[in-house]
Amino acid sequence: MSRFLISLATYNERENLPLIAKEIFEAAPDVDLLVIDDNSPDGTGDWVAEQMQTEPRLKLLRRSGKLGLGSAILAAMKYAVENHYDFLLNMDADLSHPPRYLPAIRSKAEEGEQGFDVVIGSRYVLGGGVEGWPFYRQMMSRCINLYAKFFLGLKTKDNSGAFRCYRVELLKKLDETKIISKGYSFQEEILYRLKKLGATFAEVPIVFVDRRFGSSKINQKETLNALWILFRIGIFG
Repeated sequence: MSRFLISLATYNERENLPLIAKEIFEAAPDVDLLVIDDNSPDGTGDWVAEQMQTEPRLKLLRRSGKLGLGSAILAAMKYAVENHYDFLLNMDADLSHPPRYLPAIRSKAEEGEQGFDVVIGSRYVLGGGVEGWPFYRQMMSRCINLYAKFFLGLKTKDNSGAFRCYRVELLKKLDETKIISKGYSFQEEILYRLKKLGATFAEVPIVFVDRRFGSSKINQKETLNALWILFRIGIFG
């Protein structure tokens, strides 16, 4: 049986984390769950440390501060490689990625004899969608996806979402020194880097649900920075 690690990058997700952890273990009781916490002042990391005393499936990486979403996912990838997992499945911690889709994503990753190297929980394939976003945010997301497809040559439809499963054997081949994204543009860049390594891709439809508690970390500055980074990667590689 394949070993799956699920990763959640957190900053001030104390309200959401008990709920998402419970739902993850209900949908996939055999997985381990790694929380990468950027020194959340609301006690997110402290909650994980307390729960670990009675829950062996729960793991914690504490970091010194807000070091960026991309670096958090890279830390999870390194952890998955070093601890000999077969697949790393990343999710958002704010309950926008319903764990009920985990079985379908895992099944697609292991489908047939070869499976797929990257499986994306996709909002933009048939059966997928978004709930709770205003029109302007949906348009912004779709434009960023088209922008990434144009500059990076990506064929997948949802390139900016974080609900993904990666084959760890392929992650071992990544050259971390080439990755320049620290924030949200990491989602598109990592697909580009894995495509260059010959990755196979699949998409599984999901319905993204806007967060229940807390506020989004993305802002206009982060969005503009992501567009600039993707342009650089597309032009210079």
